[in-house]
Amino acid sequence: MNKKKGYLIDELEINSNFKNVRGLYRDIIGFKKGYQCTPNIVKEEKSNLVMDSHSILARWKNNFSQLFIVHEVTSVRQNEIHTAEPLVSEPSAFEVEMKVQKYQRLV
Repeated sequence: MNKKKGYLIDELEINSNFKNVRGLYRDIIGFKKGYQCTPNIVKEEKSNLVMDSHSILARWKNNFSQLFIVHEVTSVRQNEIHTAEPLVSEPSAFEVEMKVQKYQRLV
């Protein structure tokens, strides 16, 4: 018995013990069919089918590069920023010093 069949038998036993009917049925069908080779085929932009690995990789690269094109943002004015909270300015050195002193008194 090869590794794959041994693994499937173990899966069948586990699914049977846990009463996982769906998993048990799926594994029985897989065990009956044996190994099924699935070909790698990709459709090009012009609906041509491509099977060689270099063309498939090039097609995927082209597809994702088109998906992730980001248009450059040149400038954003302050009034164009929409936030849920109002914008808060940076604290001054005096405000920071006052908070530190207040914290030190509490500790």
